[in-house]
Amino acid sequence: MHVVITGASRGVGAALKSAYEAAGHRVTGTSRRGGDGLVAAEMTDPASIRALAEGLGGAPVDLLVCNAGLYLDKGQKDIATGYPPEMWAEQLAVNVTAPFLCVQALLPNLRDARGKVAIISSQMGSSTLASGNAFIYRASKAAALNLGLNLATALKDDGIAVGIYHPGWVQTDMGGAAAAVTPGDSAAGLAARFEELSPETTGCFRTWDGRAHAV
Repeated sequence: MHVVITGASRGVGAALKSAYEAAGHRVTGTSRRGGDGLVAAEMTDPASIRALAEGLGGAPVDLLVCNAGLYLDKGQKDIATGYPPEMWAEQLAVNVTAPFLCVQALLPNLRDARGKVAIISSQMGSSTLASGNAFIYRASKAAALNLGLNLATALKDDGIAVGIYHPGWVQTDMGGAAAAVTPGDSAAGLAARFEELSPETTGCFRTWDGRAHAV
């Protein structure tokens, strides 16, 4: 199986890459700068995403994991003075536009394999769990969820299943040391969810440990 994982230099992305490689699969992982076995792919640059696809040379992709993400507004508290427009633009570019551009650029590869797409959203993208903070991150993850639901409908006739996932509150730079789930446990749970994904379950929004999540 050929797996493409964006944002694979650390955290859940790195844990997923290690798990798939240990299982004997071919993994193309990306990071902004590349190196250490990763392909350089800047998620805010459409040309860089196209170059990622071109570098695969037409190789089929069995699973695309859109994992790269930003949480720049963590700690922003004042609606009156915080959340600058530049922060909105960068975070939406990485968390929403980039997953679409990755699917778009890799669509021939996914079609060849009748592959799967996994979009890493968050419970913070659930509209039923609005908490009145982290406005940019929540809006971007809600948009990523909506994107995944629409892609599931649009790609169903191609046999490409699309799932959207909450990785848990993970012990990463983003989640912090107090988080409840290790990157390894999150990756193992997510990999099991990706294995379950099928044309019959396309459009699902599930947690890393297998629970259906409220939209």
